[in-house]
Amino acid sequence: QVQLVESGGGLVQAGGSRRLSCTASRSGTGSIRSIDTMGWYRQAAGKQRELVAVMTSGGTASYDDSVKGRFTISRDNAKNTVSLQMNSLKPEDTAVYYCYANGVTFYGGISVSAYWGQGTQVTVSS
Repeated sequence: QVQLVESGGGLVQAGGSRRLSCTASRSGTGSIRSIDTMGWYRQAAGKQRELVAVMTSGGTASYDDSVKGRFTISRDNAKNTVSLQMNSLKPEDTAVYYCYANGVTFYGGISVSAYWGQGTQVTVSS
């Protein structure tokens, strides 16, 4: 089982910045060796969960068009962390942001599951 723990959510004014971070860890035997894809999704009230940004272990990033040029995703593969720097925030960025991991390889096996964090609320006031 892989745990994803997010931090950095909160209330911010429109035009401001916020940085989200997420760390992946595993309970039990066999620590994490690598993670193919890590990233962030978000879900606003009454809407479906949507991709914000993801990054492969090789450093290839993909962004939703709505955040391109404002958000930057980064990873530390050695520490199994992913971060999202959010600049020029808008009220429409208000949502619960979820950390995501897929393609996890352990020392001793491979997981075919995708993993999600508990979510962290980001609220942008106008």
